[in-house]
Amino acid sequence: MRLGRRLADVLSLSWRKAPPPLAVTGDELADLEPRLIASGAWGLVAWRVRGSALEKTPAGQRLLNLYRHQVMANALRETKIAEVFRTLHAAGVEPLLGKGWAIARSYPETGLRPSGDIDLYVRRAEHPRARAVLSGEARHVVDLHEGIAELDDRDEAGVFERARLVTVAATPVRILSPEDHLRLVTLHALRHGLIRPLWLCDVAVLLETLPGNFGWADFLAGSPARTGWAVAALHLAGTLLGASQAAVPGEWRVREQPAWLAPAVLAEWGAGRIPQGMRAPMLRALGRPRAFVHGLFLRWPNPVEATVGLGLSLGTWPPVPAQLAECARRAGLFGARLAHHLVLAKKR
Repeated sequence: MRLGRRLADVLSLSWRKAPPPLAVTGDELADLEPRLIASGAWGLVAWRVRGSALEKTPAGQRLLNLYRHQVMANALRETKIAEVFRTLHAAGVEPLLGKGWAIARSYPETGLRPSGDIDLYVRRAEHPRARAVLSGEARHVVDLHEGIAELDDRDEAGVFERARLVTVAATPVRILSPEDHLRLVTLHALRHGLIRPLWLCDVAVLLETLPGNFGWADFLAGSPARTGWAVAALHLAGTLLGASQAAVPGEWRVREQPAWLAPAVLAEWGAGRIPQGMRAPMLRALGRPRAFVHGLFLRWPNPVEATVGLGLSLGTWPPVPAQLAECARRAGLFGARLAHHLVLAKKR
């Protein structure tokens, strides 16, 4: 947990226009550098390094070079976003953009955060058409979602109606409303166990840049359990990273969170596990005992993942029973996939 705490310290308030100077030595920054790069948070630390004595250290120079590369990569990504939207518009599909670039635009500079995949959300009825028209490079850079899983406890039509129109490379692009986007970002981060500290920085910057007319009733609407998770993410952004809680309604700002929550997240940051989407499928490890055991280790759910995976309100179950129950649930799902895989193999 000590390493997780150090990562929280160097990322604290890093999303602000004038973040506080880093209180670390060049050697300490070098020790944290691999984890910062793996987490995607190097741009935020480079932002705090600029103009300080750390700028001239080897680690500081490497982080700043990565940041400059990220600025250029994000500019290219904007061009690709515009191209993809034009392609889908021509096919009569109106997607919504979320996460990635849609979050990066809330930072003082978009280069502070990697854009990653282009996360597009389309109405379920339009998904087959959207998938059919995306080809070539677009097929690889677009993460096309059928509906909006994190927001399926609210009316899909309402989510699309609340969306906002922005311009990207002279192309009209619709992004999720601030209320829907903040809820989606918090729920996505918790569903993945808040493995990456960058995801909590995203929550923090969105929380501190809310528009004056932000509708808290819209943000809080939906499943009570999910609302509790979303509010917990806001609390964590304050507890671990120093994000202001002034905008959070009083009754939710003072809501008590489980004692294990913040330590569990810091322990996860210190462990530096690979996020779900980057792990090799378990089916590939069949017949390879060491790879299979390693895969199981990577998939041991932390208490946050377990609680969310089971659909429980935070604090309903103690961590270990929830983790064991989530393991059992996942084992059942894997067993079903394995049986399907074996059936297909026999037919070949």
